[in-house]
Amino acid sequence: MVIGRERYLNKLISKKENGLIKVITGIRRCGKSYLLFEIYRNWLISSGVPESHIIELALDEIANAKYRNPIELDRYLRARINEVGDSEMCYLFIDEIQKVSDVQNPYIDDKNAKIGFVDVLLGLMKLKNVDLYVTGSNSKMLSSDILTEFRGRGDEIRVNPLTYKEFYSAYQDDKRYALSGYFTYGGMPLVMSMKTHEDKSKYLRDLFSRTYMSDVLEHNSISNDQFVLEDLLNIVSSSIGSLTNPSKLARTFQSAKNVSIKSSTIARYLDFFVDAFILNKAYRYDIKGKKYIETPLKYYFTDIGLRNARLNFRQQEESHIMENVIYNELFAREFDIDVGVVEYNHKDMNGSSVRSQLEIDFVANKGSRRYYIQSALTISDEKKEQQERSSLVRIDDSFKKIVLVKDSIVPWHDEQGILYEGIEDFLLDEQAIDF
Repeated sequence: MVIGRERYLNKLISKKENGLIKVITGIRRCGKSYLLFEIYRNWLISSGVPESHIIELALDEIANAKYRNPIELDRYLRARINEVGDSEMCYLFIDEIQKVSDVQNPYIDDKNAKIGFVDVLLGLMKLKNVDLYVTGSNSKMLSSDILTEFRGRGDEIRVNPLTYKEFYSAYQDDKRYALSGYFTYGGMPLVMSMKTHEDKSKYLRDLFSRTYMSDVLEHNSISNDQFVLEDLLNIVSSSIGSLTNPSKLARTFQSAKNVSIKSSTIARYLDFFVDAFILNKAYRYDIKGKKYIETPLKYYFTDIGLRNARLNFRQQEESHIMENVIYNELFAREFDIDVGVVEYNHKDMNGSSVRSQLEIDFVANKGSRRYYIQSALTISDEKKEQQERSSLVRIDDSFKKIVLVKDSIVPWHDEQGILYEGIEDFLLDEQAIDF
């Protein structure tokens, strides 16, 4: 089964031979390697690039373990480039570049003098006949320090699990059940080739136990707190779409697990999951005050199927799942996403003035565009409709306001100009947000 991933292919095509290091990032098994080594490689060949001019190296294969040493890596790649010749363009693909370790510089008597993959890449960038592409599964490789070392030469392409539109195009069963399938199993590409619940759930659970968790533990040199990280991920899985913060989570550990753990440690461990692209976090934004509220915040899973598998498919609250799916779709469309807060004054039952807050699920920004979006399973009665629109009507700017519902409905606007439309229309048509 071939899924084209046109969004990312077009990005690679637009960045071809732009003089920058194309850094393809994303959670492991989301299709980065396939995008580069199959889809983009085939496009290069179809556009006239000789196969011999495409040099490929997968660093996660044990046969290539030698090249996780940056000195050996540099020596090998330069030899391959010389085989092509100085007058011909080489397209260099390196998979899982974060596998390269820092080593002592053997030519300098200083234990702090290290050589790493950044040195290799910057050196190769000086070769005029090299167009360089690398993939990586941990965002620490794009930390501020690394980007500074790249000196503006890194060009990131973030790859996500399948969007619903990609999932729908490849869904081979009755399309009427595609949305429920996506809500249950998410968009990890390999899941599409599996037929039974047992196979899909086992694959997703194994990704955590054999790949993601071991990567987090190894990359961050954690030896004693594996069970804490496991429990932390389970707690976050159970509370997607809910406001939380490290202090609250630390209290949960104390009350539910009788484990004392500092909130700063919780915050650090959560960032490990974000760094590994397992989780994304959304900060709260005071719309009227035009300022960010640092805590509490929300966490969403990069893939909803992974979240469901984490909980053995026991907690299938459609409202939370739908909210996570909307977040992921906005993220794939490259919006900047916040959780909106609207403060307002009103009178309580005693006539006293009270200041309260209402939440907007998502404030999505891209350039000069902004959308306020509420996720609602249904607006089956007037009370539910009023509940979903109450925060939106208190925003006095002219940006688009939208309520997305699980039901399949004909899109319509109310007297306040708020758009109501079905989640499937929104997911399948990027223009539907502007109906």
